[in-house]
Amino acid sequence: MTILTFTERGIYCAAGDFYIDPWRPVERALITHGHADHARSGHGSYLATPAALPVMRHRLGKITAEGIAYGESRQIGEARVSFHPAGHVPGSAQIRVEVGGEVWVASGDYKTEDDGLSEAFTPQKCHHFITESTFGLPVFRWQSQTEVAQALNAWWAECAAAGKTAFLGAYALGKAQRLMHMLDPDIGPILTHGAVEATNKVLRAQGLRLPDTVPVTAQTDPKAHKGALVLAPPSALGSKWARKFGPQESAFASGWMQLRGVRRRRAGDRGFVISDHADWNGLLGAIKDTGAENIYVTHGYTDIFARYLNENGWNAQVVPTQFEGETLEGEATE
Repeated sequence: MTILTFTERGIYCAAGDFYIDPWRPVERALITHGHADHARSGHGSYLATPAALPVMRHRLGKITAEGIAYGESRQIGEARVSFHPAGHVPGSAQIRVEVGGEVWVASGDYKTEDDGLSEAFTPQKCHHFITESTFGLPVFRWQSQTEVAQALNAWWAECAAAGKTAFLGAYALGKAQRLMHMLDPDIGPILTHGAVEATNKVLRAQGLRLPDTVPVTAQTDPKAHKGALVLAPPSALGSKWARKFGPQESAFASGWMQLRGVRRRRAGDRGFVISDHADWNGLLGAIKDTGAENIYVTHGYTDIFARYLNENGWNAQVVPTQFEGETLEGEATE
């Protein structure tokens, strides 16, 4: 029995007549998280975790949506559905679908390192597992968050001591808030671009604890915030908006900074290797923990990763989706 199929509209469950993270308008959509390549406008109804819904409403406007708690089991048609933490961003989920004893899990985007902000990834036993492969190459192996935090704060302190403003490029949802938790506020004030602060406001309103930040407005006087670090979408680095701060250094936080060629090409003074997606070891560990024999590989290094899985005992195949994962453009999908 094929419980989930891959269609031109998205991942479809005929037994429950619903789609998971569809990219074309459908009547009933189950959403793993609020990033734009997974939560799109135009659906008749949405089902997501209560922690994901506020950001979805902020980004999509007025939608018909319902929350489902982690671990809560719900019958939709002939399918039994539950949502489980994916560790990607606050509120992100894997979606477990069971029909007649057969279990599929659509993982969405995920990471296996507990970042202290998002709900920690919890593997789900299943027969079929749908996995991303954004960083599905052996070269992608992350340092611990603690090590990255030490390097990041050392760079910020150096900038402050040299009289420069530190600009850090990061996605407005998830990555920016994770970095805030890693920053040492004793170094200086943390300033935020409007896109980042708008997301902060939504997350704070639902009880997420974030460090104090100062939103950058047209009236902001850079001289009043010496030694500051500014969190902004990657597209804002080096822009006219940023240049008003005078002497500065910029850095980009992404898993892609693992590749030397990308670091050289990317405008900026520094690159910090950190991602809200699983690295090579995280992907393999997550797959092993599911116990699944059948693996469906989406967005990323799909062919290479699927080939490795097939050569090492799994039944893996590449499936077409319109998910994009982590990009160097920042706000394009995230």
